[in-house]
Amino acid sequence: MTDRPLTLMAVHAHPDDEATGTGGVLARYAAEGIRTVLVTCTDGGCGDGPGGVKPGDPGHDPAAVALMRRQELEASCEVLKISDLELLDYADSGMMGWSSNDVPGSFWQTPVPEGAARLAELMRHYRPDVVVTYDENGFYGHPDHIQAHRITMAALEMTALTPKVYWTTMPRSMMQRFGEIMREFHEDMPEPDPAEAAALAKIGLPDDEITTWVDTVAFSGQKFDALAAHASQGENIFLLKMGKERFGDFMGMETFVRVQDATGAAIPENDLFAGLR
Repeated sequence: MTDRPLTLMAVHAHPDDEATGTGGVLARYAAEGIRTVLVTCTDGGCGDGPGGVKPGDPGHDPAAVALMRRQELEASCEVLKISDLELLDYADSGMMGWSSNDVPGSFWQTPVPEGAARLAELMRHYRPDVVVTYDENGFYGHPDHIQAHRITMAALEMTALTPKVYWTTMPRSMMQRFGEIMREFHEDMPEPDPAEAAALAKIGLPDDEITTWVDTVAFSGQKFDALAAHASQGENIFLLKMGKERFGDFMGMETFVRVQDATGAAIPENDLFAGLR
């Protein structure tokens, strides 16, 4: 036996990502006495600036945005009761196809072995029992999410650790509901063109392919407040427009696909730590 606490490590790309896909599990497991470690890979400098100024527009200062977003991230961690925050602090690469993808020092331009080696050191230090990150498409194709996936899987190969490993996902049934809610709030929203619709249809997984359904309804208020802590990005965080009660109804279940396991825990499962306690 060991006195080392059970540990969850979530590897995310930007400030605010921790709340969107994993805010519920981070809050729930922290409340259960599990150590929660958040690794944020980029500085978020390609986010909106004060007053909603967009990247590339006059007055957008990536360094100032990064500082502001770090403060918001720390506030979010306080809300979610995250035990440990680790910042890799790579430059935000922006959305796929932006010129910022090509900037030296951006996360997208960082060699995977370099980023993986840094993450592997954190894994050896914290010795996580569960690791959560994105799938190989970064859930929706964002370069920094894809890179976070790549360095996480490479870092795991560099260590002798055998945690349970999960990729965040969303059931297609929930994606359909999300689309309906977006149209409810934006009645004039145009229908996506066929190529965009086809890409959207590939996001998430069929419900019966999801291995892990974690009920976090009791912590949805914390999750909402953690998202709200990222106030500078409020224009981009559509979910906040739903209000806390409806948000809880819609976002109270967090879903994952299990891709590595040494416990033999049966699937589907309702606990990331099934087989570990």
